[in-house]
Amino acid sequence: MATTKLETASVLAFERKLDPSDALMHAGTWQARADAAAWTPIALREKSVRGTISNRLKAGEQDPAKLDASIQKPNLQTVDVAALPAEADTLRVRFSLRVLGGAGTPSACNNADYRAKLLATVEGYKQAQGFGELARRYAANLANGRFLWRNRVGAEQVEVQIAQLVDGAAAKRWVFDALQLPLRRFDGAGGAALDELAALIAEGLAVDRHVLLEVTAFVRLGAGQEVFPSQELVLDRSRGDKSKTLYEVDKVAAIHSQKIGNAIRTIDTWYPGADGQGPIAVEPYGSVTTEGKAYRQPNPGKDEDGKPKEKLDFYNLLDNWLLKDKAPAVEQQHFVVATLIRGGVFGDSGKE
Repeated sequence: MATTKLETASVLAFERKLDPSDALMHAGTWQARADAAAWTPIALREKSVRGTISNRLKAGEQDPAKLDASIQKPNLQTVDVAALPAEADTLRVRFSLRVLGGAGTPSACNNADYRAKLLATVEGYKQAQGFGELARRYAANLANGRFLWRNRVGAEQVEVQIAQLVDGAAAKRWVFDALQLPLRRFDGAGGAALDELAALIAEGLAVDRHVLLEVTAFVRLGAGQEVFPSQELVLDRSRGDKSKTLYEVDKVAAIHSQKIGNAIRTIDTWYPGADGQGPIAVEPYGSVTTEGKAYRQPNPGKDEDGKPKEKLDFYNLLDNWLLKDKAPAVEQQHFVVATLIRGGVFGDSGKE
């Protein structure tokens, strides 16, 4: 009896398994880290500035007389800014993170055979590899304060406190000196505390256990220094004439949950050229928008010998693993499972 060829489900979706909240920003002093009442919300304020012409000129605009005339025209801008008060030298960034079980289990799949093969494949990965490697990398990005983004640059001191919340109270607590932990590699740094945190995250991903973490970072920047919430993408410019709009939650400067999630999943060091580039966020095509580049091309071309390069994008790896029973290398298996943990809609609709 002929068997039906397995095909990718046309409806295939996964919920994200690392679910951060927005991160709120408060100000205080480094010595008052233990005093929760000593921290005040950082509010946004507007600033109007007179800028100068500094953009690259077109060929017809490089006449000295025209440039002098342009310089005399004021380049007026209104922008949002956020800064520590003059008496505060430390930024506090706080958010919560839920680790959800059932990693690799689709939230929607309209092909029973494909779903069964997917679940069996992920279970095989869990038995052979476990979630230890991924969890340690997620834990490292919490401990090293990568989620602070620009706020981490140039800081004098950065302390990250992570608490496991059970019934609203801290059951366990870990404290890390973030500046002592690397951003470009995932090695043994962090010691027993990082191992314990990683084991908790791995357990949360593997089983249906409620894991809720509270992450608090203290960043010693200097009194009155500017801080950097997320910047809003304003599609309707008719709402105002500000050239930069920052994000706030209930009048408190904040960082988008999406930006926090992007930092946590910046664990992909398995793509071509990773040795010189460092980790990038887990994305199906290895996309890095700030560079305008996809590091995991579905059609990567040929090598120096004229042989086709291996296709290491998520879809080719997943299809080879499930449809052709060609298991990728272990590091690419980590990438595929990390993409499932990231979540998304990955079905094959068949439409061109």
